[in-house]
Amino acid sequence: MAFAPALHAEWLKIRTLRSLPGALLALFAVTTAFSALAGVDASSDPDFDPLFTTLSGVLPGQIAAVSFGAMAVSSEYHGGALRLTLAAVPRRGPWFAAKVTAIAVPALLVGLVTALTALLVGRAGLGTAASGLTAAQQVRGVLGCGVYLMLMALFAAGLTAVLRSSVATLSLLIPLILVVSFVIGDAAGTVADFFPDKAGQIALHQTYDGTLGPWSGLTVTALWTATALLAGAWSVRRRDA
Repeated sequence: MAFAPALHAEWLKIRTLRSLPGALLALFAVTTAFSALAGVDASSDPDFDPLFTTLSGVLPGQIAAVSFGAMAVSSEYHGGALRLTLAAVPRRGPWFAAKVTAIAVPALLVGLVTALTALLVGRAGLGTAASGLTAAQQVRGVLGCGVYLMLMALFAAGLTAVLRSSVATLSLLIPLILVVSFVIGDAAGTVADFFPDKAGQIALHQTYDGTLGPWSGLTVTALWTATALLAGAWSVRRRDA
């Protein structure tokens, strides 16, 4: 089967498996809700970062993006679904590429819409406190946020192809995002800048210090994601369905 029909088939799976559109809806709802709360509850500290405040809903919202990527792949390992898929698309490499594309496109689109909405509601809550944000910083924040959410979804997808379980993937990634980065990360110094989530989140800040900048941070996250996807592709090619 050619790539285009395989991609169409994977897109149908994304659309029809209820949990996947639900995860994207949760990504939008959670991120915008927390950004709205952060905007209203913003710190009076003059050193606070207005861009990060408006986009801070991404911190809890990214769990939904990770869940989307993990569940989109793990669904293939339930009830022998992968055997049926490979009967229709015997070439595993093109099939996995189609699966990754079907995850990346909606994750990016929903991520961009979510970031823009979060920025708008967060700015509304901040009022004049957000007046220092330039148009370039806001565009960079929205684009960086959308790309970051897509990369985290794909990172989870690659790990799930290796582990063959969304539960195992989420058991690794959720503690990394919620515990390691916030608790151990501060104690780890500059090493924490190279964690996949910390590196990508630099793009959400108006100002930044340290080794990485917004785009180099996203590049580090992309390298983590590419490594996970390559490992996932190897697993799909070498292991039994």
